[in-house]
Amino acid sequence: MTLVSLFAGFAVNLLVALIIVRFIYYPANQNKNYVFTYLAFNTVIYFVMSFLTSAELSLGVGFGLFAIFSVLRYRTSTMSTREMTYLFVVIALPVMNSLVMRESEWAVLLAVNAVVVAVLFVLEREWGFHYESSQSIRYDRIDLIKLEQRALLLEDLRLRTGLPIKRVEVGRLNFLNDTAELRIFYDEPRSERWRRHDDTALADELYQVVDNA
Repeated sequence: MTLVSLFAGFAVNLLVALIIVRFIYYPANQNKNYVFTYLAFNTVIYFVMSFLTSAELSLGVGFGLFAIFSVLRYRTSTMSTREMTYLFVVIALPVMNSLVMRESEWAVLLAVNAVVVAVLFVLEREWGFHYESSQSIRYDRIDLIKLEQRALLLEDLRLRTGLPIKRVEVGRLNFLNDTAELRIFYDEPRSERWRRHDDTALADELYQVVDNA
């Protein structure tokens, strides 16, 4: 690989990473904590992979990097599933781009990067997808858990929580304290969805007490 090809590939790689981080990830998240990490990883990994002489060795090192960062993920502060996905993407991009640049396949390089950007853009906009979130709640109006009172139950839960609750599941009942454990289901705004580290884990951990209005 010549010096011109090296830095031309780096320019394309960095440009794609900037598009993903600045125009796809950041507008949806508004979180600057990982912007430096994403771009720094992307830059360093590209040069490391470019300096390896063997394509087979580069591929092995690339998978090794994935394994290392997977371990680090459990040793550091919790990252959301989406942020971990973006981290995987910005690590995979330089691995892929450095391997393609060895053959000077500019058409393949541009086409593959364009596809990655397009897929991330579509997924981030959630076009054609419908997402439902849930929370566990301890509810005190046990008289409304009857099946014939379900409409009143949903109305009361919407009023108290301010959430567009669509359905509810009744769990454990405690007649001693006149409480019931409910799981409510609703369409969560994208801005709120991004704030969750892990929707399923947090839904299990979050325990909201609904008192009388």
